[in-house]
Amino acid sequence: MNKITILHIAQCAGGVDIYLRMLMKNMDKNIFRHTLICSYNYSAQNYSDITDLFIQIDMCNPLSFLKDFRAIKKVRKLIKEISPDIIYCHSSKAGGIGRLAALGLNIPIIYNPHGWAFSIVGSHLKSTIYLAIEKLLAHFTTQIIAISNYEKLIAIQHHIVKLNKIQTIFNGIDLKGIQTQLTNFNITKEQLKIPSNAYIIGMVGRISKQKAPDTFVKMASEIKKEIPEAWFIIVGDGDQRKDIENMIKDRGLINCFTITGWTSYPLSYASLFNQAVLLSRWEGFGLALTEYMALRKPIVATNVDAIPDQITNYTNGILVNIDDYKQAAIAVCKIYQDKQLRNSIINNGELRVKAFYDMRRTAIEHEQMILKLCNREKSNI
Repeated sequence: MNKITILHIAQCAGGVDIYLRMLMKNMDKNIFRHTLICSYNYSAQNYSDITDLFIQIDMCNPLSFLKDFRAIKKVRKLIKEISPDIIYCHSSKAGGIGRLAALGLNIPIIYNPHGWAFSIVGSHLKSTIYLAIEKLLAHFTTQIIAISNYEKLIAIQHHIVKLNKIQTIFNGIDLKGIQTQLTNFNITKEQLKIPSNAYIIGMVGRISKQKAPDTFVKMASEIKKEIPEAWFIIVGDGDQRKDIENMIKDRGLINCFTITGWTSYPLSYASLFNQAVLLSRWEGFGLALTEYMALRKPIVATNVDAIPDQITNYTNGILVNIDDYKQAAIAVCKIYQDKQLRNSIINNGELRVKAFYDMRRTAIEHEQMILKLCNREKSNI
């Protein structure tokens, strides 16, 4: 029997890009073939050995009637040419374009918002519009995938979809791939001009409002008073970088702070951390947390949205309030001072990531769902 052709449609890069590559690599290649329609911020090289077809089109991020209409028209033509067994839309913009493009084509559609756009902090009007769009398009969706229990809960609470039409498939990470990344790109304190005795507190994420880099800098100021050898790293880049660099300078932290910029090997930098932090203001999942646990790093994170799905307070991390930089600093210092607590958090985190967040488990759950939607049994493929 022929392989099942999955047409992925994706606009947002970043975490979605990483998710897609890991998912494609871990799904059974003897049963499934992957094709991808994506925006221009994806790299064809990254998909050369995992997709049968890679097509880039213009899918702008903000709502634009004219540009979105053109994208829908183009995607509909491609759907007819590819004739997939399943359409899988990733993120809100691609979810809108893909589902409208597939209207009336009688192809099962999976939608994974990767974090609901309407729940992101912003204007009330914009949130209302996004929510209305999600409610409308849910009628033309076969199955919605939530990447966390939180994401599923708010979908039910906002009456987007009925319970039988949404399934939680927890995000996962490629545990073997992490080791490969560390092996292929070895980074040292010396290369970064960090003192050998430095105690490194770091975060991996965009330098943007969501990830609260400003709270991280404020926290750093407090920590430096208690831990003189503390050094701080932000692995990433973003639209707020200049503002954050000014904050670092104004607070006298310029001689103990590193910003790496964009990198293809973020975990090689994170491997240097003594403690890992994620102070997000909102979070649909928080992929960095699973990576921190796999790297055996003690974690301090905000008690918001989907983060408590992964972090149980004082078990595999410490949870703090949003924007409470003093509470975050106290938590970091507590882990620094309490070896028993630190080791407990590290060991529990490693156990949890292996038990729940292996990407192969994520892939298997996708396989089972897609086979069911296609009315096929694995033994018959």
